[in-house]
Amino acid sequence: MADDAARLDFFVEELGLLFEKLGHRRMDGRVLGYLMLSTAPYVSTAELMSELGASAGSISSATRALSDPGFIRRVPVAGSRSHFYRADEDVWGAFLSSEHRFFALRRRLANSVLAALEPENELVRKRMENMHDYFEWLETYHQKMYGDWEAYKAARDRDRDRERDAT
Repeated sequence: MADDAARLDFFVEELGLLFEKLGHRRMDGRVLGYLMLSTAPYVSTAELMSELGASAGSISSATRALSDPGFIRRVPVAGSRSHFYRADEDVWGAFLSSEHRFFALRRRLANSVLAALEPENELVRKRMENMHDYFEWLETYHQKMYGDWEAYKAARDRDRDRERDAT
């Protein structure tokens, strides 16, 4: 039992370090790690603060940062004014399915710059057209990638079911 707890703590801390290496706050990764390992239907902000030894502000910042891209979801609990969160069964698929919003924002930014450019500014225009087209392409490819991910999971689950049935 103590070994399990140590392994779980290790995962939480390692995910925190990974997030930090990727340019995010370490606490964001720690909160995500904790929620990924939780078997409860939801976890309160107070529990996150206690278990991770973090301040209310740190947890609030982390849950906001993780909610926006779809890593975690806020769970409404009737009769409670506290905030509760959970990680989806497929954290990475949830992230993938919501990531397209960020591509659209960047594409719209390029559009606004293009609309404001003088026609003779060809170098900047080309850069902005490439930015716009890149994110448009990425959005389209991203939708295909999400479909491929869902197909991969379905095939994986079928294979695992067959293996279980065979034993």
